[in-house]
Amino acid sequence: MAAIKDYQKDFLEFAIASHALRFGSFTLKSGRFSPYFFNIGNFHSGKELKTLSTYYAHAIKENFGQFDVLFGPSYKGIPLSVSTVMALSDLGEDVSYATNRKESKDHGEKGVIMGHPITKEERIVLIDDVVTSGISVEESLSLLHDVGAEKILGLIVSLDRKEKSLHSSCSALKEIERNNNIKACAIVDIDTAIDYLSQSHPDLFKDGLYEKVLAYREEYKSLD
Repeated sequence: MAAIKDYQKDFLEFAIASHALRFGSFTLKSGRFSPYFFNIGNFHSGKELKTLSTYYAHAIKENFGQFDVLFGPSYKGIPLSVSTVMALSDLGEDVSYATNRKESKDHGEKGVIMGHPITKEERIVLIDDVVTSGISVEESLSLLHDVGAEKILGLIVSLDRKEKSLHSSCSALKEIERNNNIKACAIVDIDTAIDYLSQSHPDLFKDGLYEKVLAYREEYKSLD
């Protein structure tokens, strides 16, 4: 496992303090019973969004080179893309944001895209919260191709659960990479998170919870 970086530690401390990352017993949308749960919706104040965006910005700078547009699919991707381009500006990277309407507009600023126009020339990075099945990301990629995008570099999410999907042994992020020839990455992955938090916050794993976390990872971890 790669050494954890300072911004990843800060992100995990932030996620725990905001109760966005919790350990216990949770039923996921997939039907799996998980001993941990991540809810990016817990970052909802101006201060929290500003802080979250700095971690996204650091991860984007680490994983991607020069690009032009940060695309955040509606709805959760809208505040993420707006706040993160501002955070990137603080790091010396001036890029634009774009998002999509749920329905195309036929007057005024026509079309389905809001923000920076999308053409074949723009180099695009997608931003989202987490990826489970990957269906929503595939829909976003299809939409971007439909409006003329030809240079989609990749996808950044907050937490990579690194779980095998319901129909293969690969994680959703790895399937997105392989199916679309793009880079898919996260601020931090769950294995790094567990390794760090079990040492820095052992109180989170009382009453045999740590063993349950490890057993869950062993059962559902992806093979990529």
